[in-house]
Amino acid sequence: MSSKHRLREVVDSKHEGIIRRQFLAQLGLSASAVFGIAHCGCRQTPITHRRQLTLVPETQEQQMGLTAFEDIRKKNTLSTNKAYIEIVERVGKRLAAVSERGDYAWEFAVIADKTQNAFCLPGGKVAFYEGIVPVCANEAGVAVVMSHEISHALARHGGERMSQQMVEEKVGTNGIALAKYMGVKMTADQEKLALNAYNVGAEYGVMLPFSRFHESEADEMGIHLMAKAGYDPNEAPKFWQRFSGAKKGATQTPWYASTHPSDETRAENLAKLLPEAISEYEAAATKYGVGVAVS
Repeated sequence: MSSKHRLREVVDSKHEGIIRRQFLAQLGLSASAVFGIAHCGCRQTPITHRRQLTLVPETQEQQMGLTAFEDIRKKNTLSTNKAYIEIVERVGKRLAAVSERGDYAWEFAVIADKTQNAFCLPGGKVAFYEGIVPVCANEAGVAVVMSHEISHALARHGGERMSQQMVEEKVGTNGIALAKYMGVKMTADQEKLALNAYNVGAEYGVMLPFSRFHESEADEMGIHLMAKAGYDPNEAPKFWQRFSGAKKGATQTPWYASTHPSDETRAENLAKLLPEAISEYEAAATKYGVGVAVS
């Protein structure tokens, strides 16, 4: 683990400890419930190894993701563009193979919509909107987008966001509402919370921004993931340069448009990660380079 990651872990661990002590001290929960929360809250993110606060069981997150994904498929028109469908599924399967989450029931869908959106829900439920595919330009570009979104799911950023919301909303209460979140059955409110937590707007066409930190972490995880899958990581900063230009004149708030840092800053940050990512790419069993161009 790098010194940067160790420092981040120490800082985040200390911050998490303060939050959890304040949270648990102010909730009227039983000893068993407290143990369950503490057990759920103890984890590290893949690749970056950051300690994080997660109060929602991962099994419940995955159930939320499955329910939300099924709803999204029903309420949207799926693409009939064979080339788009094939490239998204091909890249998706290669990224899934190096994700170390063989327990995920991976699914990849392309939605017939010009919006520049993409997302991944818990359990490996990935959706691409047709509008973002041309900006990707090639398979490696698709890998940049998808590895970023998959990284949000792998790092359980949505679950972390839900945990933060629960802390904010439930501190000072008797904890009854929190108990609902800890159960297996999901309410309508939980479904809405899951969609919001995982970057999916109410109409499934407008993406809600993750925090600046979550976005940067997903960028970092994503470039390593795509490199391990055999895609040239040099394409990562290039994608952001293309995307910056593609946003101009967009008719609808595009994917990442309201997030920070800026596209230019993200391209610069990803360029700094290239030496390590290129080493991982060179070590990949199969190298696809930039792959097939988007037609």
